[in-house]
Amino acid sequence: MKRPPVRDFSTLRADFTASIVVFLVAVPLCVGVAVASGVPAELGLVTGIVGGLLTGLLPGSSLQVSGPAAGLTVLVYEAVQEYGLAGLGGLVLIAGLLQLTMGALRLGRWFRAISVAVVQGMLAGIGLVLIAGQLYTLVDAKAPASGLDKIGELPRLAADTAGSGDALSAFALGACTIAVLVLWPRWRRAARVLPAPLAAVALATLAVFLLDLPVAKVEVHGLVDAVNLPGGDTFSALVEGGALVGAIGTVIAFTLIASAESLFSAAAVDRMHDGPRTDYDKELMAQGAGNAVCGVLGALPMTAVIVRSSANVSAGAKTKASRVLHGVWLLAFAAAFPAALGIIPVAALAGVLVHAGWKLMPVKDFAPLWRTHRGEAVVLAVTALAIVVTNMFEGVLIGMGLAIAKTAWETSHVHLEVDGIEGTGTIRVRVVGNATFLRLPKILDQLEALPRDRRTELDLSGLRHMDHACAMELTGWAERHDAAVGPTVPDDASGCTADDASDRTQKPAGAEQAAHAEQAERSERSERSERKETAGSRT
Repeated sequence: MKRPPVRDFSTLRADFTASIVVFLVAVPLCVGVAVASGVPAELGLVTGIVGGLLTGLLPGSSLQVSGPAAGLTVLVYEAVQEYGLAGLGGLVLIAGLLQLTMGALRLGRWFRAISVAVVQGMLAGIGLVLIAGQLYTLVDAKAPASGLDKIGELPRLAADTAGSGDALSAFALGACTIAVLVLWPRWRRAARVLPAPLAAVALATLAVFLLDLPVAKVEVHGLVDAVNLPGGDTFSALVEGGALVGAIGTVIAFTLIASAESLFSAAAVDRMHDGPRTDYDKELMAQGAGNAVCGVLGALPMTAVIVRSSANVSAGAKTKASRVLHGVWLLAFAAAFPAALGIIPVAALAGVLVHAGWKLMPVKDFAPLWRTHRGEAVVLAVTALAIVVTNMFEGVLIGMGLAIAKTAWETSHVHLEVDGIEGTGTIRVRVVGNATFLRLPKILDQLEALPRDRRTELDLSGLRHMDHACAMELTGWAERHDAAVGPTVPDDASGCTADDASDRTQKPAGAEQAAHAEQAERSERSERSERKETAGSRT
């Protein structure tokens, strides 16, 4: 029997070590996301296990790690409140099947065409609602249902907390958890041994035990008891009465947000290592398979998670074995030590998610974006505020609609370059850009403002595109002024039609001159040939 190469042992050792690191990062995040979503903590572990054992085994992105994500917490919470825990499984199952279909149709690459401002605004809105909601959990209080109410009632929450000793204890515990999360990575030696989320939760748990603090702890249901398989009644409830429209919207939101977050994460992870690049269609199918299984088990939806993925790469992972092994460790933990969840204080998990929500918001990027691309910054801000005021799905739709409107407005940008206006000779007007009906009033106002007693030339060679409405109006303007005042318009503009203008505006002026020269040369050759034939017939 041949001994495997040393590099295989080194690769396995690196993957094994990375899997332990990812497991330690994943445990508090899986539990925290589940608690914040309003479902049993064990379901977060179930999603993490499926993300490791199934999605981790499938082709796509070799080093990114999947599991329950903070980015879907708000949407999952809304779905559980609306359709119940059983309905959540049905919604996640359908979303997973849609992801599988999109991957099979090779639509994965199109998610890269989504406006970055909309995605950042979506994450910022999620972060705002997540932070506001977890501030209630931080003091063991029940959060209001809507994002706007969560933020609006924060002053009342602060007043209630100040008058309660138990609430102040929980708040202090959560605040210390956040402080550990911020400061722990600066202690590099400790951070290499123990990830910040696990260190923060472990220290908070130890503090509760030693000081006997009166704070709420995670409720333990048992791994098997937490699994809630969707049945026929589940799907019937989703299509009855007025629930169908809302269910469809939730499924679409699950599908688009989970897919976009996973594929954006894949692009970020690809920049962290020199290994194989992500196949976006295969990764979308892997995510769909994982979500379909999570739906069957009644668990949380999954996405690729940048926190776990970056920890995997930083820990030296070489192959997909690290993420599969992290799923094995999650399964072993959930099966062997389920009671360990019951000693974790809820306030500590809320602190972890407040920190995660803050990291979702592009705080440092907004000011530079406002200075360089103000329109993109507006799209980002409106998307975030729309999510807070309405809900996840409607907020994203508003953001996408605004981004499309902004793009349409920018693509119709056009301006007029006027030469000779100060003299007494011919006024030359060059129209540059994209002439569409959106900017037609601006074009006509500027043309009508020109002196009527001067000769005018209208040059359309600077147009990249001109629609039918602009073509007809510019033609009419040229004809009216030619008859009334006497300005002349070049032949290529005065006889403009929609099709002719489109053809001309896509040709440079030099190309038209070359075409005229070539036509003249052909005519001259034809005349010489006819003269030769005439001379030959005479002889």
